[in-house]
Amino acid sequence: MQALRLARPRLPLRPACRSFAAAASSSPSHAASAASASSAEPVVPLSNVEAMWERLSADEQAVIHQQLEEIQKRDWKTLSVDEKKAAYYVAFGPHGPRAPIDPPGAGPKIFLGVTGLIVAAGALFYAIRASAPAPPKTLSKEWEEAENERALEMKLNPITGISSEGYSGPGFVTHK
Repeated sequence: MQALRLARPRLPLRPACRSFAAAASSSPSHAASAASASSAEPVVPLSNVEAMWERLSADEQAVIHQQLEEIQKRDWKTLSVDEKKAAYYVAFGPHGPRAPIDPPGAGPKIFLGVTGLIVAAGALFYAIRASAPAPPKTLSKEWEEAENERALEMKLNPITGISSEGYSGPGFVTHK
């Protein structure tokens, strides 16, 4: 019941249908029967709440919330399956803040859109890369081998680096 209270919109409760109010004001004897019928008989049959919920006005939804709260105060073992389903749907159904973000069938559109954006980003990357200038001469393998020779001449990093005894690493060469 707490979940139903949290899911209920905060609207002032008014009569669900104007026909009930009109019927109540038309004849006093019919008013008593209409009042008892409105408290016992829901505006929308609870077996059909799932199908009708989106088409109901906010006032009618509030009345159904109130009716379901009253129903849930009884022993749950005596509730019908339709009443339990209606209470669950109103409290946790896919409406309001729990409505699906994307309409049904939007998955392929989203997939194609994301794929198109990735392809466009790749094309832009390769277009920019193709128009870029050539890499500098200091990134060639010959230049890096010359850096190794110069480092050995200068005895650069003699403890653990390229000039140390038994060094077998690549030095400054990163190209294969």
